[in-house]
Amino acid sequence: MNSPLARLVNWQQRTGQLDGWTSYHLAAGAFFCKVFQWLNFSDLWCVLGVLILGIAWEVFEWIIENFQPYKTKRAWAYNTLSDIFVETAIAWWMVL
Repeated sequence: MNSPLARLVNWQQRTGQLDGWTSYHLAAGAFFCKVFQWLNFSDLWCVLGVLILGIAWEVFEWIIENFQPYKTKRAWAYNTLSDIFVETAIAWWMVL
């Protein structure tokens, strides 16, 4: 099938945006958003908290692994931005 959605997913897989860890980032974003909600953070701070944790995790990952698992800096950048996007997007969706 060559639908627009199929082409988008193929492009995301080819560029390294979607990988096995994407689902973990999605789950972590939902988990931490819910924890922040339980702690009575405002909706804005729930989303910002997830964003801050996501960026901190990617910095930690860069320190430990550099870009080596992704082979190129471009693939690393695609993957990093995708990870931060999915975890922040799920948090934003949860507070709507």
